[in-house]
Amino acid sequence: MSGSPRAAHPRAADAELAGDLVRGAGELAHRMRADGVEVETKSSISDLVTAADHAAEEYILTRLARERPDDGVLGEEGAARPSASGRRWVIDPVDGTYNFVAGLPWWCSALALVEGGPDEEEILLGAVHHPYADLLYLGGPGLPTTRNGLPLAPLRDRPLAESCLATYLHPPYWGNAAGAVFGEMVTGAATLRMLGSGSMDLAAIAEGTLQVSCQHTVPEWDRLPGVALVLGLGGAHRRVQAGGVEWSVTGVPTAVAEVCDRLLSGAGAGDPARGR
Repeated sequence: MSGSPRAAHPRAADAELAGDLVRGAGELAHRMRADGVEVETKSSISDLVTAADHAAEEYILTRLARERPDDGVLGEEGAARPSASGRRWVIDPVDGTYNFVAGLPWWCSALALVEGGPDEEEILLGAVHHPYADLLYLGGPGLPTTRNGLPLAPLRDRPLAESCLATYLHPPYWGNAAGAVFGEMVTGAATLRMLGSGSMDLAAIAEGTLQVSCQHTVPEWDRLPGVALVLGLGGAHRRVQAGGVEWSVTGVPTAVAEVCDRLLSGAGAGDPARGR
């Protein structure tokens, strides 16, 4: 609406476009799921892709080619275009494809807009659309996070012992070094959930229904959209290496710090553990 804080923000046009893109992609995937989609396996039996993933990504790419032709793109399903503007859209057309295929509602369409190179990349904004509940989350650093256009409350800080941890550890990792540091980390949480969509988990943190997320080897499209939402509400995000993998930790600041400390202290002798 003209004159509103969102409309007056220098990234208002980008935020409006981002919201349109994820809503359109999410609604397209939702319709295709209702009609039935063919499923293919990628890296494992739990790593799936469908025609809806490809169609939703193509929908976003077509709009961006028309409306932001100088911006770069990176999509989970293979989209890649170099940036002439210094900005890049990172796209996850269906985040939580296993849930999507199984008929579980915890999935979404998500994207982020970033600026700068890999070593000094700045998150400008993120957008997440949850088709089952028709919820649209938008926000980022300096762009306070909203749900369906209404501002969400700033995050209430709390320790890990009072926090619900959203996480995931693929079963083959349980018996190795990553599993060992994971075990050290989760014992500090009040409780934990493995729900199957990183962007949805981070949207729930933005809402205050979860408090902290920790997962290793997270690609940009799974990490950046939700991180933007959490940062827009005063949350924290860190990446640390422990147990031979990189962990992405996002949520309320105190719980994030404690998760990172536990990961690093749980690293085995000789493990190159470091934080950034």
